[in-house]
Amino acid sequence: MKRLRAFLQRKDIVFSGKRYGIDALGAMAQGLFCTLLVGTILNTIGQQFAIGFLNEIIVTVGKGDGAVSYTIGGLASAMVGPGIAIAIGTALHAPGLVLFSLIPVGFAANAMGGAGGPLAVYFVAILACECGKLVSKETKIDILVTPIITILVGIGFAALVAAPIGTAAKAVGQAIMWATELQPFFMGIIVSVLVGIALTLPISSAAICASFGLVGLAGGAAVAGCCAQMVGFAVMSFRENRWGGLVAQGVGTSMLQMPNIVKNPRIWIPPTLASAITGPLATCLFQLEMNDPGGGLASGMGTCGFVGQIGIYSGWANDVATGAKVAITAMDWIALALICFVLPAILSWFFCLILRRWGWIKENDLKLDL
Repeated sequence: MKRLRAFLQRKDIVFSGKRYGIDALGAMAQGLFCTLLVGTILNTIGQQFAIGFLNEIIVTVGKGDGAVSYTIGGLASAMVGPGIAIAIGTALHAPGLVLFSLIPVGFAANAMGGAGGPLAVYFVAILACECGKLVSKETKIDILVTPIITILVGIGFAALVAAPIGTAAKAVGQAIMWATELQPFFMGIIVSVLVGIALTLPISSAAICASFGLVGLAGGAAVAGCCAQMVGFAVMSFRENRWGGLVAQGVGTSMLQMPNIVKNPRIWIPPTLASAITGPLATCLFQLEMNDPGGGLASGMGTCGFVGQIGIYSGWANDVATGAKVAITAMDWIALALICFVLPAILSWFFCLILRRWGWIKENDLKLDL
């Protein structure tokens, strides 16, 4: 047993919730962002502002009726599987040959996983990466053994589990969206609060939303919850962190407050209460939907780089183009502003003011080391 532990330590294989549930999941979100979401943003910008080079077909794969043409954004989006796999491999400290071998593994897992492809890539890439690390530099023909083992294990495992994982993820996402349509008030609260909490925790709310394909009203509730956390913490901590903290949390991430939350969990109450209010407002009053072409990734981004808002707008633009929506109205913009910025700021500030007066939140409890 000691020899096995020493071997695993030498190979940097650590079986822990942090390694797989935080590091790998966070990397998955980055891989999604740099491929699928950036590709969607580029396509939206190209279409809405008639930018020629972004709308041009730069490559066509295949011939005849099976040919597929790609713009720059389309190519970026098509690389989502390899992007996730490489990101996860980097988080797991994969050696070079293992890391590069994850490219075909990620592509295969995403293709086999269908609508739940990103989640399938997550599980497949972890196993393939760790198996590749086990054999890495253990033979004199490492340049052959490591890539072959990594690819065979990865694609073999994908053939077994990718389709079931994809089907299960799609089913869960559809169940959440169906429940939100059926009970928009209660599900608006549940989805908004849970996804918002996930955004502030050291895990990836974006990866979770993308894995389940959380769009529609459920996606709108998720955006509301994420915005409540980010804008809420940014505004309620303004007296301690000033403009630097406002930008870091409001456009960056509310995860910066996690050390302070551990010290005083009560500081989490104001933005969480705000999300419990803005969630049902988004689903019941404004019927704010997230139909981003990225398949739900933007639902878990909030105001991070304004990706959530870009995703909502992309959905509007796509609905208008397909005839599902007549036009983008003034009420759409008002709803977006209220749910994503105005209400989270006002509600979180108000609740925080009450807790400060009660002594539950004291001076510098929200202070960041910026």
